[in-house]
Amino acid sequence: MTFLDTYLLINAVAIIALLLMSAFFSGSETALTASSRGKLRSMANKGSRGAEVALNITDDNERLIGSVLLGNNLVNIMAASLATAVFTRLFGDSGVAVATLVMTLLVLIFAEVLPKTYAITNPESAAVRVAPPIRLIVLVFAPMVGAVRLLVRGILRIFGVRTGPESGMLHYHEEIAGTLALGHSEGAVDKEDRDRLLGALDLGHRTVEEVMLHRSQLETVNIDAPLTEIIAQSVNSPHSRLPAWRDDPENIVGVIHSRDLMREVHAVVTEAGGDFSAVSGLDIETVAREPYFVPETTPLDEQMRQFIQQRRHFALVVDEYGALLGLITLEDIIEEIVGEIVDEHDIPTEDPITRLEDGSIEIDGSMTIRDLNRAMDWSLPDDEANTVAGLVMHEAQMIPEAGQIFHFYGFRFAVLERTENRLTRLRIRAM
Repeated sequence: MTFLDTYLLINAVAIIALLLMSAFFSGSETALTASSRGKLRSMANKGSRGAEVALNITDDNERLIGSVLLGNNLVNIMAASLATAVFTRLFGDSGVAVATLVMTLLVLIFAEVLPKTYAITNPESAAVRVAPPIRLIVLVFAPMVGAVRLLVRGILRIFGVRTGPESGMLHYHEEIAGTLALGHSEGAVDKEDRDRLLGALDLGHRTVEEVMLHRSQLETVNIDAPLTEIIAQSVNSPHSRLPAWRDDPENIVGVIHSRDLMREVHAVVTEAGGDFSAVSGLDIETVAREPYFVPETTPLDEQMRQFIQQRRHFALVVDEYGALLGLITLEDIIEEIVGEIVDEHDIPTEDPITRLEDGSIEIDGSMTIRDLNRAMDWSLPDDEANTVAGLVMHEAQMIPEAGQIFHFYGFRFAVLERTENRLTRLRIRAM
């Protein structure tokens, strides 16, 4: 074998080895960045050491990508240099063009497209296999990558761009919500399943004020009313708990539970030998439970925990001045996840949405934006208002008169009825 043959063989082997290393770096980058951290965590919990390593090194994506790109560029440049030297020796000055063409094709096919295609189809399994060696590479290149990071951050800071692991690409909540929305649009996730999962995710971002029953809709009882009236109202009410007030309907002094009341009535009548008139001697204040007040700004997930810990199902909502705003129940919070819950004691109600032939709908102005979005699969914003009427007034910057029409967020809002300062009936149509 001549010297030239030996030279070509050694360089060919070196180029192939460098291309394999380039393929490894390219595939590793794709596998580690495309893999689901949720799936990796599940695999790690089942004992996968590689998955645990993959989670650790992807905690700082900037350092990971910097190390992988550094290694990938090093081997690509070395492979291109060797190929240029070989083809220049074989073809003279035209060898540079030949080397460029050949190496471009080889790198594109075998070091980029092929490994990345494999990694993107099996991201978690590929990430588990490449994580241990990549961790070693990250440690080796750490000083150089650290210097490059400081230089890059300094340049970006000049343009007002802040980077770092803490900045994050997306919050987990937004990432999951986006995945559910994409799955629903592609038909892989049912609307009901999407709504339930998003409802559970949103509990920490919503407050009791947004889902409470407003005080104007509360059924309350005057604690100083004749006992027979209180008993009749408690028995005939669809609600098992009634707030009791004194002097002023907003001055809640207790909560009467129909079960507690009936238990005391039964005890008094039994002691009197069946004489129902003995009920008149019952002290209703001993039956009423102490009211439980919560601030309007309490997050729903925290309120649900408080309900469970304190074994309560019912709370009265107050503002920062202690004024009564409404009430919230554990069922109200659960309904934010699973949708409307109807039992045998609930009063049957008509569909709150009236659908018209022209594609528009009519609703009560007090309907919440969230309920409307869930029912119609819309995405009206609810940052500034809880109800549809509130949204209209916020956007109009006024209290509209009946007959006025507004256009915003791609919808046409027509005010049909107004009672005092409340918009009681609205017609909405997508434009």
